[in-house]
Amino acid sequence: MNEMDKKKETLLFIVWAGSLIATLGSLFYSEIMKFIPCELCWYQRILMYPLVVIYGYAVYKKDIRYAFPGLILSGIGFLVSSYHYLIQKVPGLQETGDACGLIPCTTTYVNYLGFASIPFQALIAFLVIFIIHIYLIVQQRSV
Repeated sequence: MNEMDKKKETLLFIVWAGSLIATLGSLFYSEIMKFIPCELCWYQRILMYPLVVIYGYAVYKKDIRYAFPGLILSGIGFLVSSYHYLIQKVPGLQETGDACGLIPCTTTYVNYLGFASIPFQALIAFLVIFIIHIYLIVQQRSV
């Protein structure tokens, strides 16, 4: 798949752009808004930040095969952010989030539209990256 068609190339670029936006968003929240990340937020950052480099290189090479580690990281990131979101929103799980380091993982700095907290935003970013990556793999194998 050294020669990607324009649609696949655009999707790969969208994946890279999504990881870049998520990275810049997390930096905005911590460095500009001064929100202190909890322990699970740090794990999500550890999983998101490398995606910018991984998918950036894949876009440069125009080949999704270079981004396989991104599939693994985005899948794990989706699970971590899902767990974090559940800790924030499900009352029965909130006790486990209170024991999460100096900043409780139940801390909700933003809650757009009543449900879109920071872990939810990360969850969506990881999910979109993962799904598009799977789609590109399926398209590559069908060629």
